Amino acid sequence: MSDPGLPFELGVISLGNTAFEGNNNSYVLGLEEGAETTLVDTGVDVDETRRQLESGLDRHGLSFADVDRVFLTHHHADHTGLAGAVQAESGCRVHVHEADAPLVAQDPEAVADEETRLRRRIDEWGMPEEKQEALLAFVGGADIKGDPPKVTTFVGGETFDLGSVALEAVHMPGHAAGLSGFAFDGRDGEEVFSGDALLPYYTPNVGGADTRVDGALGKYLETLAEIVERGYERAWPGHRGPIVDPPGRAADIVVHHRERTERVLAVLADGPATPWEVSAELFGSLHSIHILHGPGEAFAHLEHLQEAGIVAREGRHFTVVDDDPDLDPLFPDVSAARPLDEPV
Repeated sequence: MSDPGLPFELGVISLGNTAFEGNNNSYVLGLEEGAETTLVDTGVDVDETRRQLESGLDRHGLSFADVDRVFLTHHHADHTGLAGAVQAESGCRVHVHEADAPLVAQDPEAVADEETRLRRRIDEWGMPEEKQEALLAFVGGADIKGDPPKVTTFVGGETFDLGSVALEAVHMPGHAAGLSGFAFDGRDGEEVFSGDALLPYYTPNVGGADTRVDGALGKYLETLAEIVERGYERAWPGHRGPIVDPPGRAADIVVHHRERTERVLAVLADGPATPWEVSAELFGSLHSIHILHGPGEAFAHLEHLQEAGIVAREGRHFTVVDDDPDLDPLFPDVSAARPLDEPV
């Protein structure tokens, strides 16, 4: 499919993804004569997804060999897996934020450090041994990363002129350390390819999706506040359809996290608890990747509360130390986009 409501041609290719929630989007830019053919994200490296990406490009008269650039929103394999295959056929440049570049390039030291940190984190969260084993088997069981590309790094703020459109790299950490969006001028205002920083229908995981990110919830709330401030007219997410009110959606997610923080404190009101125990109260029984995402998100909220002096940590357990906390300073003011008393 393509979108007619832009000052340039945009192809949207939906890619199947059995390991995560919702099909992935790969966006095709530079469809005009003389422009640089560009992909934003590539999907997982499995045969079916490769065929879908090839077919989607073919509908525009293109193949992997025609691609000049690939921009990756973050290091997760459902966004990067086929980047190496595209580069192998085209010699294209693959752009990714410097924080995620070593993982996209599958640098052995970075991969080993990530695995070590993951194992340490899930133990710190109080995850039962059998759940740890199930999670590690799931994470190691799917070969979807593909061949590593050679990457070109950016830090955020750079502008890339593709001929038909200019993209601004916007660092949006939280869900991943290097998660970045790519902003551009639309017909009625600024729009953005938001990756997993802003999604419709469900909220991006923080805390478990990238255990390298310290203070993940705080960083993500800053990202959401910036989305509200920039006032994007439309967002093109990594999964599912476009978001027609990005500031409002970002504000909804801020409100969601405030409500979740209140639920975390309600759990701790019954006594000290580990992140795993808190996640069981929040999410119930967990399976597959959610074994990681549930306690990771609980930990992100507990860490945010700890930084504010509202809870204290002793070993794996967290305890309330302020029985009547003021939560306002923990969350950005998004009332300009969505009043806090308006239902979400």
